[in-house]
Amino acid sequence: ARGLITSYLPSPGDAAPQVVTLIPGDGIGPEVTKSVVDVVAAMGAPITWERFDYLSGSEDGKVPRTSVPKEVLDSIRRNGVCLKGTLFTQLDKNNTNTQSLNVQLRKDLDLHVNVVHGYSIPGLSTRHSGLDIVVIRENTEGEYSGLEHEVVDGVVESLKIITYEKSLRTAQYAFEFAFLNHRKKVSAIHKANIMKQGDGLFLKRPPMLAPSRGRACREVARNFPRIQYEEVIVDNTCMQLVGRPQQFDVMVTPNLYGNLVSNVVAGLCGGFGVVPGGNIGDGVAVFEQVYASGDKASLTPDVGGSGTLLGFTEAVVRNLERPC
Repeated sequence: ARGLITSYLPSPGDAAPQVVTLIPGDGIGPEVTKSVVDVVAAMGAPITWERFDYLSGSEDGKVPRTSVPKEVLDSIRRNGVCLKGTLFTQLDKNNTNTQSLNVQLRKDLDLHVNVVHGYSIPGLSTRHSGLDIVVIRENTEGEYSGLEHEVVDGVVESLKIITYEKSLRTAQYAFEFAFLNHRKKVSAIHKANIMKQGDGLFLKRPPMLAPSRGRACREVARNFPRIQYEEVIVDNTCMQLVGRPQQFDVMVTPNLYGNLVSNVVAGLCGGFGVVPGGNIGDGVAVFEQVYASGDKASLTPDVGGSGTLLGFTEAVVRNLERPC
């Protein structure tokens, strides 16, 4: 029987329609987002959509965009939640300063962590079963800082930026996520054996910083004694993922490693487009499928998203604090 303890207890105004920004995007993005819209409508959820049919090119698809329009950013800030397909940024050898539209969106909105939840989907046959892995990735710096230039002809310098402040808030988010979701282990993924200063900063507070400045992964772990903490080198992580992925629970990573690892996790769970991801900032969240643009011709509707969108829908509705 459904009693008070299992019922959703609304606050006044909870049934009022909530506006969510919708960006169908490129590739399989329109197919994926349409499925979410259809599911939300079938649920009767109090959600309306502010839609932007924003593609990588102009209306004729030939002239690539170089920035996300201000009205789109303003809409996301105003509504607080966005559902988007991927935005494809065309490579242009004559304009090396063109930044990925997806990266630009994360930076402009300060979506400082990316959360990907990979889990085994009932009825979808994969090599491994019983998977339930969450990848939490720093989302605004690292190798994706967008700072690169040609020093001399034929020599390119690309900068990897790691800051203690952003490493700290990523670690704090990961452990709070694990604690609030009854997770047992957090694995910090790194390459500090080679990049001792950059990745080392992600793992621990440098000696020159006073303790009052905060804590990085190791120090944050001390505040959560009931959560097991381990550090795994990124190349070993990839090997362990394809061999014994069930050993992982929550993974916290710098930017680039998280991008690679989350795609491996998505592949283990069934492939492109079946794993939901959320880009989370202070007071704003953008949800998307885990994959670049996707080759629509090579994807069936089910694998492309139509049959596996409940995860996206649940993520959006729960972020709005609505029952589902």
